[in-house]
Amino acid sequence: MAAQGARDQTPIDHIEIPVYGNVAADQIRLPRVPEEDETFDYSERTQWIRAAVLGANDGLVSVASLMMGVGAVKQDMKAMLLAGFAGLVAGACSMAIGEFVSVYTQYDIEISQMKREMMKGNCGNECVEEAKKKKLPSPALAATASAVAFSIGAVVPLLGAAFIGEHKVRMLVVAVLASIALVVFGGIGARLGRTPMVNSCVRVLIGGWMAMAITFGLTKMIGSTGLEM
Repeated sequence: MAAQGARDQTPIDHIEIPVYGNVAADQIRLPRVPEEDETFDYSERTQWIRAAVLGANDGLVSVASLMMGVGAVKQDMKAMLLAGFAGLVAGACSMAIGEFVSVYTQYDIEISQMKREMMKGNCGNECVEEAKKKKLPSPALAATASAVAFSIGAVVPLLGAAFIGEHKVRMLVVAVLASIALVVFGGIGARLGRTPMVNSCVRVLIGGWMAMAITFGLTKMIGSTGLEM
């Protein structure tokens, strides 16, 4: 009986322990809790993200490059600030008008397409309801986003130069602040659109550096030829 009990007990120990261990290690999968709503369509943000990010980067790079170019031949702080402010106003107006015209063209095209579909389909009220549900681009929203974003980007180098009296230090501060802001704007755009953040930041930063360096270098070269400024 003792031997029989030992034989009966052995397979129980042999079966329970390894199988339980395998299940716990290899087969049990805890449900993954999503950090964010993965069903959200981030493409819906494309219109205003594009306008805002483009406006901010353009304002920052344009005004910073303009101020760097003026600073290459003029050490007067007033000249740099006036050039930067003129660039802010002109650029914001240009961005707003350009976005308004561009998006309004897209708006007219989509309206015309919906009208053609309604006439061709003879679907009456169903087509009207479907057209109301369709999201159309907003020219005013795109223009406002571009102008405001451009102004925000352009203010960064202006503020950096406004409180620095030493010319070389002022130029360095403008370049450093512009670089930091470029990384921030690139990161914001990547975060809102759920795209790779590092790639976005590096791409925007290198583009901004190239614009400032080219503007500074060409203006310095022209100024060194003896052209009256």
